[in-house]
Amino acid sequence: MTEKIKILMIDDHPMIIEGYQNTLLFTKKESQELLIDIANNCDEAIKAMDKSVEVNIPYDILFVDISLPPSTDGSMSSGEDLAEYARKILPNAKIIILTMFNESFRIHNIIKTIDPEGFLIKSDLTSSELASAFQAVLNNPPFYSGTVNSHIRKTITSDLVIDDKNRKILHLLSQGVKTKNLAAHLGISLSAIEKRKKQLREIFEVGDGQDETLLSEARKKGFV
Repeated sequence: MTEKIKILMIDDHPMIIEGYQNTLLFTKKESQELLIDIANNCDEAIKAMDKSVEVNIPYDILFVDISLPPSTDGSMSSGEDLAEYARKILPNAKIIILTMFNESFRIHNIIKTIDPEGFLIKSDLTSSELASAFQAVLNNPPFYSGTVNSHIRKTITSDLVIDDKNRKILHLLSQGVKTKNLAAHLGISLSAIEKRKKQLREIFEVGDGQDETLLSEARKKGFV
């Protein structure tokens, strides 16, 4: 008996999507029939998802790139927003996240907000891993690529507890944002940020007060 699998691939690079398609079509099981739709931006992805719900033929799997052109109305700015939207209107669909980002903060945030059935870092990706991820997500999710698993292991094995706000402070500092500008990103006062930075220096046992030293220790523990 043929198993029809309806797939939406969301990526703004047509050649990448073509590669994904060719890999899945070449490696699928004989009993599987893949019905693949394509979206190159947030607007196309929203339209495809809404239509699948409207005609009552929902997607089984979504491949979602994180870096995408935003929607024209500004409501969606990335693949993360699309994945969260998909969770609401396609509750039974399995989501595979694909991204070039490999920072601990982004990985942690995506796992916490989306909890994807598949999570692949593009720099890890091979045809065989994509094929393995696809079958694993269908039958026994989740499937995480090597870089994702490495970050998870580092965070789990560390006995340090860093809340989301402090993770974001570390992430922004690692992106070169100055302390005086953090308040605009975090919605808290500068004095609250200074207190949190002091707490982070104590957690990571940093005595010199330098941001680079703090970030260096945070990287060793897998938090940046």
